[in-house]
Amino acid sequence: MTRTSTPATPTSRRTPTDDAAEPDAIGVDTTSASLRRRGRIVGRLLGRRALVAIPTLVLISVGIFAVAALSPFDPLVAHLGDAYQSATESQRAAVRTAQGLDVSWWEAWWRWWTALAHGDLGWSSTQSRAVTDVIAQRLPFTLGLSFAALGTAAVVSIGLGAVIGMRPGGLLARSCSALAVLAASTPPFVLSLVMVSVFSVSLGWLPTSGARLPGDDYTVGGILVHGVLPFVALTVSQVPWLLLSMRDAVIDTAASDAVRAARSRGIDGRRLVIGHVAPMSVFPTLALLGTRLPELIAGAAIVETVFGWPGLAEALVDSAAALDFSLLAALTMGSAVLVLIGSALSDAAAVAIDPRVGMTA
Repeated sequence: MTRTSTPATPTSRRTPTDDAAEPDAIGVDTTSASLRRRGRIVGRLLGRRALVAIPTLVLISVGIFAVAALSPFDPLVAHLGDAYQSATESQRAAVRTAQGLDVSWWEAWWRWWTALAHGDLGWSSTQSRAVTDVIAQRLPFTLGLSFAALGTAAVVSIGLGAVIGMRPGGLLARSCSALAVLAASTPPFVLSLVMVSVFSVSLGWLPTSGARLPGDDYTVGGILVHGVLPFVALTVSQVPWLLLSMRDAVIDTAASDAVRAARSRGIDGRRLVIGHVAPMSVFPTLALLGTRLPELIAGAAIVETVFGWPGLAEALVDSAAALDFSLLAALTMGSAVLVLIGSALSDAAAVAIDPRVGMTA
């Protein structure tokens, strides 16, 4: 009796190349070739942005000096103050020469760039100190307030946007969306004035302005107490667009094939949101952060002015009013650099994260 042997069914095996070619859980191709390709695209993008930034900053600096020269205000009046009326013409001429106000705007622009190349930002007539000292003293207050507000707004927007995006028709989603639209349409200075009126003047819970009591030194506790209202005002001004962006991203992700496949495998609730929906939705919102820098800078300038926060915004307003060219140029150029960097990093993050963007970059 012969024995027939049935051939064994070949077992399908996954090779390392098969595993490498499979997209990850959120639908992004993570093969080494794809990562290298996107890395090259990001590098080229940042290189192009750096080249474009150079003439852009030069044109911005030209515009600063040209527009300031057209101002009807005389910077000598702001510099001398009450002594302007009693000063003689020779005294006024001497002050103009000492302050560099007796030259044309383009010559002042060239002097500023020449000094900048040697690491000298000039002398601030409104602050009566070197511009580098003004920036060193005030920059920590502005950066601390701005980044704390932006970081808090991002955390709140991502978390709350994920919740309301999963139930877009619910009462919470409708309420948050309506409040976001209302907050987005309210100018920061209006919100700041309302907060001062309610929490400082009416209730007396928090100080109205500054970062310390008159005559006191700066302390951590004093800065935190005085910074509550400007922090809340600036945070609220940043939340609406981030929240609505996260909500829309979650709604689109929840309807995607990847999430439907996860639901078919029995994944639902918190596991679905944290493991599938949130990772796919958070990247567009994070990439949006860089594009919010202009609004953040403008909002910070308004909020700092209303609350008397000792940051760079107050110095920027004073320098613009008094035509303090050295300080005005340094602060405006610094803001422009931050905006250009934020925009470039935002686009680079989008290319690095989303392969569909990388294909067209």
